[in-house]
Amino acid sequence: MREKTIIPVLVSLLLHQSRADQVCVNISEYNLNVTVPYGHMTEKRTGEGAECENDEEECFFQCVPTNETWFHGSFGCLNCSVTNGSYNITVYTIHGNILNTVCYHAHCREDSILPLIHRLKEIDDAQKELGELLYIRDSCPSLFRTSYDIKKVYVILEKQIIHEIMNMTEFEGGSSKTYNLKYLSVNVSKISDAVLNVSEDMIPMKAPQLWPNNDLSVPEVWIPVNALKHIPQEQRVIGLVSYMDPSQFQFSTEDFRSMVLRIETLGESRLQNLKPPIQMIFRVVKPEGNVSQLLCRYFDEDNGRHVKGFAWKEDGCETEIDPDQVTCNCSHATPFAVLLIRTPIDGAHWKILSYISYIGCGISLFFGASSLVVYVFNRSHKMDTSMSIHVSLSGALFLLNSTFLLTEWGPTVEPDWVCEFIAALMHYSLLCCLTWMAIEALHLYLLLIKVYNTYYKCYLLKLSLVGWGIPAIIVSLSLSVKNVKQFYGVTELTMSDTNQTNSICWITDDTYFYSLNLVYFTLIFIFNSGILMAVASSICKMKKKLKTNSKLQASASRKSKGVPQRFSASCQSGLTLLGLTCLMGTTWGLAFLGSGYVNYAVLYLFCILNSLQGFFIFVWICLSAKKQRRKEMEQKVSLITAVHSDTKMD
Repeated sequence: MREKTIIPVLVSLLLHQSRADQVCVNISEYNLNVTVPYGHMTEKRTGEGAECENDEEECFFQCVPTNETWFHGSFGCLNCSVTNGSYNITVYTIHGNILNTVCYHAHCREDSILPLIHRLKEIDDAQKELGELLYIRDSCPSLFRTSYDIKKVYVILEKQIIHEIMNMTEFEGGSSKTYNLKYLSVNVSKISDAVLNVSEDMIPMKAPQLWPNNDLSVPEVWIPVNALKHIPQEQRVIGLVSYMDPSQFQFSTEDFRSMVLRIETLGESRLQNLKPPIQMIFRVVKPEGNVSQLLCRYFDEDNGRHVKGFAWKEDGCETEIDPDQVTCNCSHATPFAVLLIRTPIDGAHWKILSYISYIGCGISLFFGASSLVVYVFNRSHKMDTSMSIHVSLSGALFLLNSTFLLTEWGPTVEPDWVCEFIAALMHYSLLCCLTWMAIEALHLYLLLIKVYNTYYKCYLLKLSLVGWGIPAIIVSLSLSVKNVKQFYGVTELTMSDTNQTNSICWITDDTYFYSLNLVYFTLIFIFNSGILMAVASSICKMKKKLKTNSKLQASASRKSKGVPQRFSASCQSGLTLLGLTCLMGTTWGLAFLGSGYVNYAVLYLFCILNSLQGFFIFVWICLSAKKQRRKEMEQKVSLITAVHSDTKMD
């Protein structure tokens, strides 16, 4: 009869006190199961790692035995004391055998996972250290997908571990050795003098294969001989790393069309400024259409100190595209991949569009201020609500243009809060512009379409609260979570065809930018477009009615003037619709037409019309003020005439 283990178990739980009131432990031949009130964790002894199930969020769980003794048995629920970070479990058997193990548990948050990653540096075995690093990433996939700081630490540490593996590799009976892990494979090769003497210009290197019997996924690599001759033979070690999952290299919206291949050299020696370059042949099918193209890119790891320092660039890389493969010729050794890149804007056009934007914003800035001056000097006249709404929109555009011209100056100024303030103010002014455009459309709907029952108490005050208040609430909420998530600050913009980076003060989180601004703009654009179409239809009906009346009253003398009058009426209607289009910001919808591919006509129209929007609104305000003064003058003349007639009759 099999002897049974005894019950006494000492468990010290290093978790928050409120979480540590009860723990259930179950040890079997292959698994260690620990159940706490908020989740269940299993450490498997089959080489598959651990599992951590939590009702609240993703979590990390791992047990590290301090000896190799492992047995099975069941243990009931025990009350546990608390200290701080891990489970310390000690089990005694009737034979005196002892199982000592430490189980680590952490929630998948930056402040919990970063210390675990840094702790891996204490492991002496580089291959085991890399395996543990991959396991942490597997446990917290969402965190590694969204956190820039986690990705940055991961990439830097992974590179250090790969160099440790290359340094410790012993070549027994061969010139290369391969290490296969779950998501990557490392091939370390030592290049002897004999190989250099036999080879002509290029040495073929074997990239490690991740999937069995799938040579099509592995690129062909050729390294120039003259790049290796200056390296001493004992240090002439090349490491090629193939990645099955490129997610740690995805810092933006990159579309990988090949595996990621890393090329490293041992020690401080680096392969750079190579002539001829390293050649890599990736088997990738060319996409159909002209919207995007396949391009060779390298991963810049030396720029990681910036907010968005890590990036895929093309410096020193040339791309040759064939129907079934892409050849990359690069003058340095780093991680490489073939990316599907949206067709970039030509550099000359980019410069012209930038000049148009800055000049247009300067003009709009001047005329925005002029609109405010015109409004102030006409306050003596009775100004209608429409004029106040126009001036409010003009003021929002003035604020937007002012902050836009400061966005490149902000990153050069200390302290950091200056750039954060400029970014938040620009976001606020952008939202104000969009909101006041929607208010313009709403007011136009009440004037021309609804017409009746359009009086509202404190109407202008309510519109002002909406136009300036809603954006203020959104930006204030974004700033209030600064300690949790930073949304405003320095942002690095990279031109897709030149690798030139430009630092500006703007929103630092792309997800926040697209989820808020794009949705906000889309809803307002749809609303304003619907109102504009309704107004255009109303104008056409009025024009048709006037045309019918003019035909009934036509005479021979008027027929000669009919064509110019009709032409004048058509021009007036067209200019009215154009003015309303600028007022309601529907020209901003050109951004939708320019998405997905480069359309220079649309880009130029977008920059010209929208950067000069402040000027167009100033012209509209001046014409409206002139029309209103003429109307007041006519009313005064009519009143004087009526008074004079009454006096004469008396």
